[in-house]
Amino acid sequence: MTSSYDDLATPAEMHADCRAAGAHLRLEQAARRATRPAPSLHFDEQPGEQPKRQIEINEATARLAAALHFALE
Repeated sequence: MTSSYDDLATPAEMHADCRAAGAHLRLEQAARRATRPAPSLHFDEQPGEQPKRQIEINEATARLAAALHFALE
């Protein structure tokens, strides 16, 4: 009988699992981002007004919106 505390893998297998999981965490990328300077909060250093992105509504979306009684403009 096994309890919930029994290890079903060998220490070598668990070590390999930890290394594989660590490789997928992208810790190097997180470390680089954590050490970059914070962006400025001053209003005059913010980018100017940017145009809004265009949203295209295809025929299927329009039919679905009409069926749900949404108004698309």
